[in-house]
Amino acid sequence: MVFLLRRAQKVLPCVRNFRKVLGSCLVAGKRCQLCHTSQASATDSPVREEASYPLYPGHIPTTPLQKALLTVGSAFMALYDPYRHDMVAVLGETTGYLALQKLWERMRNDPEGHRILQERPRIRLSTLDLTGLRALPEGTFGREYARFLDDNKVSPDTRMPTKFVDDEELAYVVQRYREVHDLMHTLLGMPTNMLGEVAVKWFEAVQTGLPMCILGAVFGPVRLNTRKLYVLTTDLIPWAVQSGSNASCILNFYYENRWEQTVESLRKEIGILPPPAIGV
Repeated sequence: MVFLLRRAQKVLPCVRNFRKVLGSCLVAGKRCQLCHTSQASATDSPVREEASYPLYPGHIPTTPLQKALLTVGSAFMALYDPYRHDMVAVLGETTGYLALQKLWERMRNDPEGHRILQERPRIRLSTLDLTGLRALPEGTFGREYARFLDDNKVSPDTRMPTKFVDDEELAYVVQRYREVHDLMHTLLGMPTNMLGEVAVKWFEAVQTGLPMCILGAVFGPVRLNTRKLYVLTTDLIPWAVQSGSNASCILNFYYENRWEQTVESLRKEIGILPPPAIGV
C-alpha cells in the first residue's frame, strides 16, 4: 500500500497531461502480466485468468497498479472537468468490474437482454437511419431521439470505445451502457446541461451501481448555482432515484426495435416515471 501511495504521489502532478500517464502504462503493459476475465459461455459467469495480450479489438492490457494510476488520474480530471468524456470513460472502466458483472448477469437472465448479448447491436451513425427516424410521427421514441441529437448537436459516434475492461463480455456491457446514455436523456426528458446530466447520473447510479455514475451524481452538483441546486435536490433527485429503483434494467431493452413506439408507452414499459417540469 505504501508503495502504491508513493507511485500515485509521483504521478498526480502529471495528471493534467494524461497522455503521458497513459503512455507509460501502455509501455509497461507490454512487459507485464495482467488479470482479465475470459470470454464467458451462455451459462457461466466471467472468470478472471492471466494473460498479456489484447482480448478484443482496441483492448489495452494493464496491471492492477496501472489501473490504480489510471483511476486516480481519470478521477481527478473528471472532477476537474466533467465534460472530459474520455476521462469519465476511463474511470468507468477501471472501477466498474463488480457492477458490470452484475449487469451482465441481469442481461443474461433476461430474454431480451440475452438476445442483446448474443447479437451485440451497436448504436452508431452507420447503424442508424436518421432520415427515417426524423420522418417518424411526433412523440415516437425514434423521432424524439433524432430531435435530441439534432437539438444538442451530438452524435452517437462520440462514445469512446472500451479499452481497459479485461473481459470481452463485460467490455460490450460497458459499450452498450455508453451508447444508450443518450437514449436515457430522451426517455428521461433531460437536457445535456450540467443539471440534466447530474439528474441522468442519479438515475443511472441507482440503475447500474457503477462507481463512475455514483461519483458524477454526488460531485456533479458542486458546479450548480443555488437555484439549480434547489431544483435538483427538491425535484430531480427524488424523481431520478424513484425512477431508477422502479425501472427494469435499462440494458435489457432492444431500443433499436422500439423506434416506432411512443416515448410515453416505452417509459411505462420500462418503469420510468414522467419527468418533472424544470424551468432552469
